Amino acid sequence: MTLAVLGPGGVGGLIAALLARAEHRVICLAGDRTADVLRQDGLRVDSEQYGAFTAAVEADTRLREPVDAVFVTVKQTALDEALDRVPPDVLGAAVVVPLLNGVDHLAVLRRRLPSAQIVAGAIRVEATRTAPGRIAHTSPFTQLELGAPLGEFAEVLRQAGLDVSVRDNESAVLWDKLAFLAPFALLTTRHRADVGTVRSGHRAELLAVLDEVAAVARAGGAPVTAEGLLSLFDRIPETMKSSMQRDAEAGLPLELDAIGGAVLRAGAAHGIATPATARLVAEVAQSTGRVA
Repeated sequence: MTLAVLGPGGVGGLIAALLARAEHRVICLAGDRTADVLRQDGLRVDSEQYGAFTAAVEADTRLREPVDAVFVTVKQTALDEALDRVPPDVLGAAVVVPLLNGVDHLAVLRRRLPSAQIVAGAIRVEATRTAPGRIAHTSPFTQLELGAPLGEFAEVLRQAGLDVSVRDNESAVLWDKLAFLAPFALLTTRHRADVGTVRSGHRAELLAVLDEVAAVARAGGAPVTAEGLLSLFDRIPETMKSSMQRDAEAGLPLELDAIGGAVLRAGAAHGIATPATARLVAEVAQSTGRVA
C-alpha cells in the first residue's frame, strides 16, 4: 500500500517506520527541516517492543499524489495548519485515521476533507521524537483501535506489528481513550510526576477525577467505570509520563483544551458536575502559564 503520515513525531514516526519496515511505501508529510532529514537518514527507532531499526521513507512538505490512507498524528494544537499539507482534491476518497487526543477533531477533518473516509482512531503508546527522524518507543505495547471495520487495511497494520482492534462505535473509541488520558495527562502534568507517583502520592485526587471522567465518558457512549480505569492505572509501568507532561517540560503548547476542556464541555452538556477536573485544568493552566 501507499500510505502517508501527517506529522512524523513520536507516534507518527513509529507508525511510519513500522509500515516502511513491512515494505509499504510511506510518505511522511512535515516541515522542510524534518523532511530533509527523513529523505537522507530515514526514521531511526529505538523501541522496547520492536528493537532498534532504521526504515527508509519518502518525505515531502505537501501531499502531491493520491494515497490509500493517511494517518494524522500531529498535536491537536497544530491540526488546522498541518491540514494545509493535505489538499482535498489530491487526497480524494482515501481513508484518514486521526490519532489525536480529544473528541473534537473528527468534525474538523470531515469539514476540511469532505471526500475522504474519516475513521476514528485511538492509540495507546509511549513514543517520543527525540530529534527529527529519531523515535524513542518506551512502552512495551502499541495498541491501535479503529472506529470502523477496514478489513484488509486493519490486517496490513497488524502484519506491520501493531496490536489492532476494531469497534463500530466511533464515540466509544474516542471516549474510551479520553477517559484514561484526561486523568493521566492532567495529574502527571499538574504534579510534574510519573504515573507511579500520582497513583501513590495523589490517590484521593486520582479517584475523584476518575469518578467524574468515567461518568462523562459513559454519557459520551463509552462503557467505562471508575473501577476499571483505576485498575488500568494500577497496571501500567510506574515510570510512564504523559505527552502533555513532556510538552510542559519542553515548553511546548499543551493540548489542555482538547483533553481537559473536552471533558468539561461534555460534562456541562450532559449535566454532570466535574469540579475536581475543572480544578485540575485551572491549576495546570496556572502552573504552566497556559490558558485553560
